[in-house]
Amino acid sequence: MGKVLIITGGSRGIGAATARLAATQDYAICINYFKNRKAATAIVNEITSNGGQAIAVAADVAKESDVTKMFQTVDQELGTVTSLVNNAGILETQCRVDEITADRINRILSVNVTGSFLCCREAIRRMSSRHKGKGGAIVNVSSAASRLGSPGEYVDYAASKGAVDSLTIGLSKEVAAENIRVNAVRPAFIYTDIHASGGEPNRVDRVKESIPMKRGGQPEEVARTILWLLSEEASYVTGTFVDLSGGK
Repeated sequence: MGKVLIITGGSRGIGAATARLAATQDYAICINYFKNRKAATAIVNEITSNGGQAIAVAADVAKESDVTKMFQTVDQELGTVTSLVNNAGILETQCRVDEITADRINRILSVNVTGSFLCCREAIRRMSSRHKGKGGAIVNVSSAASRLGSPGEYVDYAASKGAVDSLTIGLSKEVAAENIRVNAVRPAFIYTDIHASGGEPNRVDRVKESIPMKRGGQPEEVARTILWLLSEEASYVTGTFVDLSGGK
């Protein structure tokens, strides 16, 4: 069976690094993106020019109809999904909880939590032996914020990643006997442009001295862990978290 991978938020940062690495391991890849078609297309072109197989699919993972359509597109163009990386996630400008609004909370939860659930649902319907599937693996991209809390900056984002952690634990047990493994990575202080969304592009450089390893991480370091968790080398690993936080 061919390896078919969907990466949500695959046009930049950790998602793009994961796509590039997966292409060297013979995955056919769906790079999901929300708005940045140019970036997603560039990754696809890079992969296909090197002999790989990839498509870019626009979808807002917070919208059920978009998620359903994305998986149907993959069914038609690449085949049945065998691997899913729930990487799409957002945060907003740094603020305290006493400054937060309901709209902000709901925006973050809709992408980071609802989106992860919807993508897991569609993947399970195709992977699970209960649905006559042949199995598969899911990796959720959580965050060290789920255990650190991000006080004064992103408590809402941290809480959304706490929900992703709970999803990982519960789902891993729910589908373990159906030939599906579910794990999560929890990066922190990685050099990606998500920090600009929070209003501090150079955040990693500001905090790196507080990290035991005294440096920020690179997206490729996270990608290597994701691909290991998806691989047969991790065939007895499920319900597990790998922290990529430099010892923080």
